[in-house]
Amino acid sequence: MARSKAAPACGCPVAAFQKMISGKYKLRIVWDLKDGPLRYGEIRTGLLRGSDGSAEIAPRVLSRELKALTESGLIDRRDYGVVPPKVEYRLTRKGRSFVPVISAIRDWNLASSSAGESIGIAAE
Repeated sequence: MARSKAAPACGCPVAAFQKMISGKYKLRIVWDLKDGPLRYGEIRTGLLRGSDGSAEIAPRVLSRELKALTESGLIDRRDYGVVPPKVEYRLTRKGRSFVPVISAIRDWNLASSSAGESIGIAAE
């Protein structure tokens, strides 16, 4: 009998949450979609905005992140079935309920940064 990939073996909600949001761009994609639906190119452009010295996101990586977010139920993909292809991504109800969590993380980071603490990764 095949095991379901939906729930981790330990049943730990933190582990399930971590698996759902793992990935370099997932939180940023959900955050960018909070204001309404976006097309692939708009999401890609949004990820490049404000990225200090980071490399351009590979199309394959962005497609993989979008597919994973769709499979987890956080975003919905709408294909208009026209040529040239027109596809929009939007938050689902589950995705919209996740925005306050990201907002709390953002607020915590701003408060920590303004308090003189740094949460960046040290240079190796």
